[in-house]
Amino acid sequence: MAGMHEPAAEMELRVRHTLAEHRRREAELTALFDIASDLAKLRDPDAVLRLIVHRARTLLGADVSYLSLNEPSVNRTTMRVTDGSASALFQQVVLGMGEGLGGLVAQTARPYATEDYFADDRFEHTKPIDDAVLDEGLVAILGVPLALGDRVIGVLYASDRSTRVFTADEVALLRSLADHAAIAIDNADRIAALNEANKTISAQTDALRRAEDAHDRLMDLVLRGEDAQEVVAALGQVLEGGVTLHDADGVELARFGAGSPPPSTASLTGGRSVSTPDGWVCGVQAGRELLGSLSLTGRPDLAGADRRLFERAAVVAALLLLLHRSVAQAEDEVRGELLTDLLADPERNPSALLARARRIGVDLSAPHAVLVLHAEGVSRRRLAMTASRYASLVGVHAEQVVVLAPERDPGELAARVARELTALVEVPVTVGGAGPATGPVALAAAHAEAVRCVHSLLTLGRAGDGGTVAALGFVGLLLGERADPEQYIRSVLGPVLDYDARRGTELVHTLRCYFDAGTNLTRAKQALHVHVNTVVQRLERVTALLGDGWQEPDRALEVQLALRLHLLRAG
Repeated sequence: MAGMHEPAAEMELRVRHTLAEHRRREAELTALFDIASDLAKLRDPDAVLRLIVHRARTLLGADVSYLSLNEPSVNRTTMRVTDGSASALFQQVVLGMGEGLGGLVAQTARPYATEDYFADDRFEHTKPIDDAVLDEGLVAILGVPLALGDRVIGVLYASDRSTRVFTADEVALLRSLADHAAIAIDNADRIAALNEANKTISAQTDALRRAEDAHDRLMDLVLRGEDAQEVVAALGQVLEGGVTLHDADGVELARFGAGSPPPSTASLTGGRSVSTPDGWVCGVQAGRELLGSLSLTGRPDLAGADRRLFERAAVVAALLLLLHRSVAQAEDEVRGELLTDLLADPERNPSALLARARRIGVDLSAPHAVLVLHAEGVSRRRLAMTASRYASLVGVHAEQVVVLAPERDPGELAARVARELTALVEVPVTVGGAGPATGPVALAAAHAEAVRCVHSLLTLGRAGDGGTVAALGFVGLLLGERADPEQYIRSVLGPVLDYDARRGTELVHTLRCYFDAGTNLTRAKQALHVHVNTVVQRLERVTALLGDGWQEPDRALEVQLALRLHLLRAG
């Protein structure tokens, strides 16, 4: 009877084992479906990795589970996520392809399991990896590939801190989880890439909209008649950089923020922005005509919509310069005609000239200095435009640039204009000044004197200087229509005359005898009836009063002429 019951008992055990296996498989399948459902809901790649590793540990009842991802560019697989790990060294381990159990899985795309890691010589042991495994206290390790087709993207692990034989079913279960995980990782990466692409597209759309709004704003400023400074300031605020507008000759027209020097014309082609050592530059063009340039500083990188906005701004600037040119040409014609009539025929109808001037905002009944400018190698138009900052009326008359400025000291103004314009146009600018004069007739006379002054400066080799005939010494005395001998005498001998008047000395008489003696001390002391040392002492006093160099040829001539005039006027 006992023998008859044995087969039945064995049958019952097999049935129970089969049912247990079915329940286990059913539980595993349910878990896999749940995992797949959970993975499908996740969009964050890091969250996907954490869920995979946690479920691997739970399903296999492992002490530690972890996941590494391959980095083909550097030929290694790097630890990304762990669950149950206590070792910082282990959590940061890096495996070269073929190194350790994980490196072998990543390289061969096949699962590997070891019940005793340190006793297993099927894979290459390295000290960094072995130290990390030992620090974590791991013994048994199972690793399966995360594969997408033929491409291995990483390795999924389950491990125990004691000896364990991983069954074929456990390997198959971890592989099944790894397959789900690989798909989920790939989907999460794709979704992340799509999200990033959407962000980029959204950012580009916003940037384009911003550029269009900024372009419309710039156009509105131009059409409202705002000046170049307003347009440049608006562009600088939008682009968050320094903007400078130059004309075709390199003259700065407007600037916002940090300025930049005018660019070379070679870089201003095609209406496209070009990188320079100072920043960015774009030509301002109307058809093939180069009107000027826009420069941008403070923006090392200029890409996408900002770059297109900068280039669009150059088109707006071209429109602005063309509008200003049209207005300027109309004003120049009116002002040019007025200046020509004023200087060519001031007596014909003075009251009409005064009225015409008032209509363009110029009061010729107020004192004005008259300047005449000369510069070799610079167009008269450019010179007149550059000099307009000083003028109430400026133009070209008789092939010369003429400036009328509300200034009572023409000498100081002429010197300053010569100095400042020379620096701006980078060639010597010579300026003759006259005045101040009031009314058409007096202004025309002052213009004639300024012409003689600028010619005299050039003849004397003083290109780049500025002044009036009064500053030319005896040459000015000869050229000036309103020559003042007394003023000339005072300008040359004033300190000596004052010294004689205060002290009762004879320095003027000593100078006359000294020059009459041909600057010979012996002959001079005979004419003065004094000791030669006295003559020397008197001449030293003259030097203290007139300054060193009064005996140099040019100064000596001035002093002798002033002495002659003084004696003539004294009678």
